Amino acid sequence: MWKEFKEFAFKGNVLDLAVGVIMGGAFGKIVTSVVNDLIMPLLGYFMAGMDFKSIKYVLSEAVMEGDVVVKPEAAIMFGNFIQNIVDFMIVAVSIFLFIKLINKSKDKFIKQKEEQAQAVEEPAKPTQEELLAEIRDLLKEKH
Repeated sequence: MWKEFKEFAFKGNVLDLAVGVIMGGAFGKIVTSVVNDLIMPLLGYFMAGMDFKSIKYVLSEAVMEGDVVVKPEAAIMFGNFIQNIVDFMIVAVSIFLFIKLINKSKDKFIKQKEEQAQAVEEPAKPTQEELLAEIRDLLKEKH
């Protein structure tokens, strides 16, 4: 069982998947930072200083006794939702462009291989006329 597990765990696909998950997590953090620290503040600036994270629809106000919160506020945080949609769109577009670039490179590589294979193909075969002329010459030599 240990041997089978080692074969599974150390196959190239599993290691590639692990690297992909780690890189995806790091990429997600970068995109979140770009959205939170660059895009949303710019949008807020152009929308009269609005902070998207604070946009919400309050269902019930918080109940306070002095400085202590007795009952927290119940609110729908749709500003945070909009920010997450922007996050998702940036990740989706980035992945789309990356996959498109990879597929274009792969197609170019495959096309090059096919062209090389065609160039290396067997030499041109003689035409029918050339074969008939050769047969004629061989028959003349025999007689």
